Amino acid sequence: MTEPFTVIGLTTILGRMLPEPQAGFLSGILFGTRSTMTKELIDAFVITGTIHIVALSGQNLSIFTGTFASWMTSFVSRRIASLLTLFMLVWFLWFVGLSPSLVRAVIMGNLTLFAVIFGKRNWSLFSLVLAVSIMLLLNPLWIGDLGFQLSVLATLGIILFGQKRIVKEPWKLWHIIRDDLRITLAAQLFTTPLIFFHFHRLSLIAPLTNVLIGWTMPFLMGLGWIAAIAGYIWQPLGLLPAWAAWVLLTYVIRVVEITATIPWASIGK
Repeated sequence: MTEPFTVIGLTTILGRMLPEPQAGFLSGILFGTRSTMTKELIDAFVITGTIHIVALSGQNLSIFTGTFASWMTSFVSRRIASLLTLFMLVWFLWFVGLSPSLVRAVIMGNLTLFAVIFGKRNWSLFSLVLAVSIMLLLNPLWIGDLGFQLSVLATLGIILFGQKRIVKEPWKLWHIIRDDLRITLAAQLFTTPLIFFHFHRLSLIAPLTNVLIGWTMPFLMGLGWIAAIAGYIWQPLGLLPAWAAWVLLTYVIRVVEITATIPWASIGK
């Protein structure tokens, strides 16, 4: 355990177990750090409308929270799933650091949690309005912050269209992929107009790219954390999950790079 159990320490450990650009991409997914990613790769994520997956934004955390809660309800009761997800969010906030943007993202993530776990749209919409009102009373300047706007719209999309269907069915990979896509595309639907307004670029290929790679994000987050923690304990222990993640990371990077080169992948500046 030569590295400290910090974001920098775990990023370093992942860098020892994975080559670039996979290591930098995985660190971006887990911690929002993308300093080792090339400009060309970042541009490809921008063109395909998928840059949110390598940033610790409210949008990304809302998608992750909704997916995590959806997973948990497949194995445990709603109450236990909500407690586990809340614990995960609090620990994650403590580990990454108490920055205002992340505190805001965690609040929005909790709203997504309640929307997915309890499935009451009217109650969820009321909670969203109440939370946004309180947050703006505490800091009115947040209303002009793009991260705040994206997180609110992503949460609204998930409440309206991304809630899990509560059905009696066995655990299957397709059910997980289906729910992940619903949550991801619901958030994307509401944030795309705002992104176009701010950056004057509209990704026409974003729906296709998100469908092709959206299902991998929860698996990459799970494998990434397992690899980082196992590698922290003993580096050879983390190699197996790290290289399992490498397969998915390489797939995502190739899909983003290929779809970014399709003519008219995006329009605007």
